[in-house]
Amino acid sequence: MHAVTRRRPVRRLALAALCVLVLVAVSAIAGEERAAAADPGGCAPYVAGTVIPVPCSSGSESAASTGAAGPGTSVSGACSIVPLDQAQAQSLGLSWPPPSGEAWALLDCLGGAIGPGPQAVLVSTAPNAPQVTPAQLLIQALQELRVPALPPATAPPVGADGLVGLPEWFWIPAASWHSLTVTVTAGPVWATVTATPSALSFDPGTGAGAVTCPGPGTAYDPAVPAATQRTGCSYTYAQPSADLVGDSYPASVTVVWQVAWTGSGGAGGVLAPALSVPVSIPIRVAQAEALVTGA
Repeated sequence: MHAVTRRRPVRRLALAALCVLVLVAVSAIAGEERAAAADPGGCAPYVAGTVIPVPCSSGSESAASTGAAGPGTSVSGACSIVPLDQAQAQSLGLSWPPPSGEAWALLDCLGGAIGPGPQAVLVSTAPNAPQVTPAQLLIQALQELRVPALPPATAPPVGADGLVGLPEWFWIPAASWHSLTVTVTAGPVWATVTATPSALSFDPGTGAGAVTCPGPGTAYDPAVPAATQRTGCSYTYAQPSADLVGDSYPASVTVVWQVAWTGSGGAGGVLAPALSVPVSIPIRVAQAEALVTGA
């Protein structure tokens, strides 16, 4: 169990940019507080002298790594607040006495169904005031959020040969292109974090720049003549992939997400304006051959 003080948000996300998003959230909510990486083997930012461990990952997500909250889903849960006495607080390594007007308590959200389990927080003891803040509940919401790696579709399909000089289409199926939301409440106080896909890009694996387009792209319809279809999300290979490792280009499709939050009392803001989640795909490209027939 880790001690977490008010106005110091933490999140868990299985993403390459996990640490960046956590530090953005800390900066946006804690104002003048600064965070810096303390653990070279992972992510453990220091916030005003308090170490907050944050597991992080690196590299591209796999298509199967979608996490608990998938596209188009909404997760919600309620938290209880359990006061801690001096002996209990000190047994957890918490400073005593707590600051004036505050007390130590355990914030327990569905026994760990939202977030990793009970978290020690400072709560308000002021009469008629909410015990917790939206920022504290944001911690729990971020720990439950799972931004998925969205598997792309391509034409020709992955595994089939494309042709030199003909465009390779890429897009995200419409059924996957949805926001996902986590809401956490404690009495009248609430916080909601939302991740929304906004754009995608295709890295062809040739060393050339990525092709970027807004939205999920346009699906290719094999029942419609190719000459009548148009897309802004395509790339045309100039060389075959036969001499490359695996006989394919190491391409990838990256979905860009915006992560934002809102809370009771007008709290909220943007945590990550452009959180990138890549998925690697091999693209095979063959040399087109002309067919010559004799008279």
